[in-house]
Amino acid sequence: MRVGVLTSARAGASVICLLAGMVIFAPAVGTAQEMVHFEASAPDSPTQVELRAELYRPDGNGQFPAVVLMHGCGGWQPAVRYGLQTHARYLQQHGFVVLNVDSFGPRDRAGGKMCASDPALYKALDYRTSDAFDSLRYLQKQNFVSPANVFLMGQSNGGAVAVRVAKAVAAKAYQDSSLPTFRGVVAYYPWCGEVGSRISLSSPLLIFAGGKDDWVPARECQGARASGAALQVRVYPEAAHSFDLDIIKQRYLGKLIGADEPATQDSRERMLAFFVGNLTPDSRNGPRGVPADRIIVAQNATAVVAGDFLP
Repeated sequence: MRVGVLTSARAGASVICLLAGMVIFAPAVGTAQEMVHFEASAPDSPTQVELRAELYRPDGNGQFPAVVLMHGCGGWQPAVRYGLQTHARYLQQHGFVVLNVDSFGPRDRAGGKMCASDPALYKALDYRTSDAFDSLRYLQKQNFVSPANVFLMGQSNGGAVAVRVAKAVAAKAYQDSSLPTFRGVVAYYPWCGEVGSRISLSSPLLIFAGGKDDWVPARECQGARASGAALQVRVYPEAAHSFDLDIIKQRYLGKLIGADEPATQDSRERMLAFFVGNLTPDSRNGPRGVPADRIIVAQNATAVVAGDFLP
């Protein structure tokens, strides 16, 4: 076990990202198959920024679907990085390439520096949205990735980025019209001010929220109406913020954070089912270990599933 110290704060009316100043117990950070680098198109810096990312590839040849992972405001803090790596290995074992992207380290904004500044966090949504699409294009250039089957998952600040990425305006602004956009997007405990009461989507969006999250309350994610692609919200009644990280339950700055194993396991399985269900039809064949009754498909362009506090 490693004991780390991390912090957290809320991005004004916007993004929360937890991560520095709380007591965290997490296993040592593992290693990916490969560390890769690619240029950030929106460096937000006077000099060029090269993003770094952990690349995971499943066994075998051919073109695989892929998932981009985006961290919260503390960047690759040990507990956060370990949690993302756990998601990555799970997806890798089910036939997905995974790219775990570090937005803040290359910009010298890691270690919780961002968590204390609301304006900086809100500004980060802009360049991190660019980072997401830079990651998409990087994967689409790899001969082992199916270009039409790239997904994204983000946590907290990365979850707010994920919501923004799923919007129709984002695909038009950030992606070459000749290339596919993200096939589907998952947001873990995001700030749902990015959703609003109505949202126009270019990618199906699945949101996971905690019923006891008093930092970004689940009610902010419920009741929204979507057009263009499906919106689904699932709330875990007993879960707090950062429920999928290996953090002991505690109060930080008066807010409840910490692990919830049942919510973590269920959300991870539902995330996989969502990705599998939204693959292009020609890519759904082959073993991915998802029972047919768990596959989540965006049935039509205007479908909305507004989650109540579901068991």
